[in-house]
Amino acid sequence: MALSYQSTRGGQTGVTASQAVLQGLAADGGLFMPTEIPALDVSLEKLAGMTYQETAYEVMKLFLTDYTEEELKSCIAKAYDSKFDTEEIAPLAKADGAYYLELYHGSTIAFKDMALSILPHLMTTAAKKNREDREIVILTATSGDTGKAAMAGFADVLGTRIIVFYPKGGVSPVQERQMRTQKGDNTFVVAIHGNFDDAQTGVKKLFNNKELARELSDKGFLLSSANSINIGRLVPQIVYYVYAYARLLANEEIQGGEEINIVVPTGNFGNILAAYFAKKMGLPIRTLICASNDNKVLYDFFTTGTYDRRREFIMTNSPSMDILISSNLERLIYLSAGCDAAANADLMRELAEEGRYTVTGSMRDFMSDFRGGFATQKENAKAIRTIFQDTGYLIDTHTGVAAAVYDQYKNDTGDMTKTVIASTASPFKFARSVMEAVKGRDAVEGKDEFAVADALAEEAGIALPEAVEEIRTAPIRHSRECAVDEMEKTVKNILRIL
Repeated sequence: MALSYQSTRGGQTGVTASQAVLQGLAADGGLFMPTEIPALDVSLEKLAGMTYQETAYEVMKLFLTDYTEEELKSCIAKAYDSKFDTEEIAPLAKADGAYYLELYHGSTIAFKDMALSILPHLMTTAAKKNREDREIVILTATSGDTGKAAMAGFADVLGTRIIVFYPKGGVSPVQERQMRTQKGDNTFVVAIHGNFDDAQTGVKKLFNNKELARELSDKGFLLSSANSINIGRLVPQIVYYVYAYARLLANEEIQGGEEINIVVPTGNFGNILAAYFAKKMGLPIRTLICASNDNKVLYDFFTTGTYDRRREFIMTNSPSMDILISSNLERLIYLSAGCDAAANADLMRELAEEGRYTVTGSMRDFMSDFRGGFATQKENAKAIRTIFQDTGYLIDTHTGVAAAVYDQYKNDTGDMTKTVIASTASPFKFARSVMEAVKGRDAVEGKDEFAVADALAEEAGIALPEAVEEIRTAPIRHSRECAVDEMEKTVKNILRIL
């Protein structure tokens, strides 16, 4: 049976999966949601014998119902191939009493590869299905990882261009160099003079600008998004949680039907929302632990029921989580309001106009599957150091936040349920901060980013990832910058319509 999509704010209904993927953001500024979250129609025991690609098909076919079996399997085969440095695609590593789901084995060594490897194929297939002959312009804001992963996915894909906005000074040196050296005649990178929330808000304004949409359409362009607001990003993320559970089952680490906890370092809320979808599909998940850094807007929300972005923006060494407006939370708010689009729209209006909103008691009860926690940079560094010293296992600064929050959770609750921690980036993507955590400030003082990465690889006894090696000598190809209020003008300049 075909599953349709509707906007969380009520302005669009009856949208097919391919149309939702193609459009990205709903016309009324809302996010597309399926009319229901489908149940897994294959047993966990059967899933335990499947490859990552086979698991992906079993999950994604339930959401992307207007893609044919041939189309979907083709997209999956093109996405999850030799771009990943392990056949497992998303291996599990057992360390320090938890299972680390390594989501960084793709070409840009961050979890965004898991969805952004397949999104270009889903999108170009959707364009053909819907007889869309305009050139697709992907417009994306990034806090560090999405930009590079999206550009790597869309580079030189016919019929597409991609423009990425990132906060100047608000990403790691490796993240920035990865973006600025990106190849592909259809890729464009712009550093904005502001933070990630400025970039994300600016991109949303461009999507909601009807006059701009008409002007671009007249010139043969269609705007779409590669951010996690696109349902084509969210659905592939569900896969790796299902796969992780199946691996635990196959490896006899758990019994069939045994509940697990999942900890996710969280910024824009898409990654942990995917785990929630997996639970609603029938995966035995007990608690979803939402781990925040010093920008603990989500921790405060789950603790108090009030979402309040009116606070100092703190730049940390886990920059992909330096976010005060977690866009994907809107999907959970919509569900918790009983899919009442008007009620959700009112709350989103409050957030835009007043900077805050408070949910009802019944909505909080609906969200009781979630538990918030946060870790300071000092606690993060301690977690990275302790795990490495005790086990030899090296994690990045985002996974460090999750590990620290998980320790707090166990101490607070005594809950010893087996737990999967989403390990969202290679430690070499944040080598300076990881090396400093492990060996102290003297170990990084006066060294450039690549010297630090080399020293970290030697300390850990592991090879430097190809993704870091290749940018060591790669030429800088992108140098555009703009003010926040110049984003529309910059897009027009890039597309040569000014």
